[in-house]
Amino acid sequence: MTTTGPVVHVVDDDASARGALTRMLRIAGFEVRGYASAIEFLDGHTGASGCLVLDVRLPGMSGVELQTVLGKGDESLPIVFLTGRGDIETSVHAMKSGAVDFLTKPVKRDVLFAAVRAAIARDADARAHRAELRSLRSRFATLTTRERQVFDRVIHGKLNKQIADELGTSIRTVKAHRASVMTKMAAGSLAELVGVGNRLGSA
Repeated sequence: MTTTGPVVHVVDDDASARGALTRMLRIAGFEVRGYASAIEFLDGHTGASGCLVLDVRLPGMSGVELQTVLGKGDESLPIVFLTGRGDIETSVHAMKSGAVDFLTKPVKRDVLFAAVRAAIARDADARAHRAELRSLRSRFATLTTRERQVFDRVIHGKLNKQIADELGTSIRTVKAHRASVMTKMAAGSLAELVGVGNRLGSA
């Protein structure tokens, strides 16, 4: 099945609860897929954007265990937990591990919708950030060894003369490398280049 928009993945071993949640979310306009277990979700998930509406207590791998498994990946989906009983220790652990919300069954429609929208928005932001980072890394890979040396010194506040002295070259050459770095990294100012360095983890 191919989708172009975000998908709400409902994981609940209770068929009636899963069906009710799925219908409720579809009526509200969400694209929804249902799974009876964590393993079924892992086997069927194709990397589509969206979020998880996840029951805490599941046969085999629990919801919290699934959260841990997904958290080890680079593109884990935001999670809205559902539980039939209030478990403070579990909810605290889930939220500390990055869950968007921890809701108690039966959940009010508006509360669920708000949590799902927040989770989908978080996923969209995370995907945009990852895409930007991939683009920056791709541009950085085009820099020559000397350009990377200049880049590193520029974002740490070194002046052209200081860089020239450290690299044993002329100021004119440093300026040329610096201009090339600015162009390749699509930075319109020193501040933008420093921001690029921060995002790449170089500064």
